[in-house]
Amino acid sequence: MVLPSPPNTHVTAVLLLTLAALVLFTREKIPLQTSSLVVLLALVVGFELFPFETDAGPLRSVDFFQGFGHEALVAVCALMIAGQGIVRTGALEPIGRILARMWLVRPRSTFLLVLLVSAWISAFINNVPVVVLFLPILISVAVRTGVPTSSVLMPMGFATLLGGSSTTIGTSTNLLVVAVAEEMGLPPIGMFDFLLPAALAGTIGIVYLWLVAPKILPLREQPLTDVSPRVFAAHLAILDKSPAVDKSLAKARQMTGGTMRVSGIERGNGRFLIPFPEIILRPGDHLVIRDTPEKLKEYEKVLRGTLYPEKHDDGPVDDTHPLKAEDQQIAEIAIVDRSEIVGKSLADLRFAERYGLVTLALHRSGQDLHRYHDEIGDITLRAGDVLLVQGPRHEIAKLKRNKDFLVLDATADVPPSSKAPLALAIMMLIVGFSAFGILPVAVSAPCGALLMILCGCLTWRDATGALSAPVILIVAASLALGMALLKTGSAQYLASLLVILAGDAPPAVSIAGLLLLVGLLTNIVSNNAAAVIGTPIAVSIARQLDQPPEPFVFAVLFGANLSFITPMAYKTNLLVMNAGRYTFNDFLRVGLPLFVIMWISLSIILPMLYGGG
Repeated sequence: MVLPSPPNTHVTAVLLLTLAALVLFTREKIPLQTSSLVVLLALVVGFELFPFETDAGPLRSVDFFQGFGHEALVAVCALMIAGQGIVRTGALEPIGRILARMWLVRPRSTFLLVLLVSAWISAFINNVPVVVLFLPILISVAVRTGVPTSSVLMPMGFATLLGGSSTTIGTSTNLLVVAVAEEMGLPPIGMFDFLLPAALAGTIGIVYLWLVAPKILPLREQPLTDVSPRVFAAHLAILDKSPAVDKSLAKARQMTGGTMRVSGIERGNGRFLIPFPEIILRPGDHLVIRDTPEKLKEYEKVLRGTLYPEKHDDGPVDDTHPLKAEDQQIAEIAIVDRSEIVGKSLADLRFAERYGLVTLALHRSGQDLHRYHDEIGDITLRAGDVLLVQGPRHEIAKLKRNKDFLVLDATADVPPSSKAPLALAIMMLIVGFSAFGILPVAVSAPCGALLMILCGCLTWRDATGALSAPVILIVAASLALGMALLKTGSAQYLASLLVILAGDAPPAVSIAGLLLLVGLLTNIVSNNAAAVIGTPIAVSIARQLDQPPEPFVFAVLFGANLSFITPMAYKTNLLVMNAGRYTFNDFLRVGLPLFVIMWISLSIILPMLYGGG
């Protein structure tokens, strides 16, 4: 079999750039937005220096910037803002509380309901806030009932991916496929036009996640649920014979190995001094310190002082006067994607002073950070890191309103805002206007986002914070790359290769092959990149085979959503990975069978529903 050569040098260059883009998108050390901008500028500069003539005239370099004004990108940005309004007002929290109560009575059937509800919500709202909603619910319930969290978190995360593939607004990937397909001459694809195949195949996937996945997942203890390193506040009295007498506070800290943290010095009756390093300690001074019981007793021994419980100076620490942590809670908080604190250390943030919380431990998936316990404040934080913190109940409650953190477990609940029903109603209007064809989603979503701001569901600061630079740039770069593939004939060339390789096989085989190719690709590179590369190829294959294009385009759309095999395939996988302490092999163990199930199901369903059998 002799395969044809590329028809011109521009096709060769675009295909090489596509390959380079796929490599760049897999590099963890290179930010996704940087890779996207490199690809976009390579196209712009390349076609400016080496113009290309099409049947409709020259392909100008500035044409590749059109993605920034494309309706798909407008809709994606507006939906991100509207979704943030749902999160900020706590509009979905009542659903979570109802499911949490039901779990205690009927855990098995409630778990199925969690999978169905999370999939249904993800059809209309970005997957990330849905996972953010259900993570603390499932973790809290698992801790109370003794169910291993590792058996429920990954299935829930995968259920949101199944639900997100059922409507045009479920993910930015869906919008991108629909937009590229329309640019290639296909009739507009409605919001629910591919709901039926998604529901049929998704039902099979949900059954697998409900009955099979929990049994093949390893049973791991929830990270950081052990509260043994509880921190207590105490007063350490400096006695006459203490080696710290007449020494500076800095010298006293050095005697403890530099680990003692002093928040204040009480000198005399009710006189508190700021703990400057240069301050000279005197007999009778009380150092106000917070640490674990073991550490506190160690400081007492090293400085030869007397340890008193906080607010109980009438007796030293003993069985009669034990250490107490009144109104204190321990909580696990995850650093979310796009948080402003990513790349900074706890020391840089002055975390304890800023949030009124003490950090007990830091968990990072795949790494053992216990040996850095004394230097936790100096570790640079990453998205997905989980902190075990302790502090007053009201301070932990505040964290649930902070967009930089996800509170994974805490007994304090923050009631949803009074704007929650309004935010939910606005989101329903966005969906309704688009679903019934009154307004396209690129119009209804921005209107809804503005309404959220005008009604006070979120501020402009919240709205701009909801926008993701990586998503914006990769959508723009993907649209530009798709244009290059289409205009230069690269997509047609690749399609002809696939048709030749398929030989005389029926079109259904080509649909299955395209679905498999895009599905594997989306687990290695960005699903948006896989979708925008695959869509022009899909339309070209359908035209060459003289078949209806819908099953081929939907094969790309569903394939780009099969992000089950690797944790880096989708951002919700990373959130779930850290919360459930999963490994790469765990995703292979559960995700690969689900991938195969969905691939086989869709390969049968798509030709049956849309032709090409």
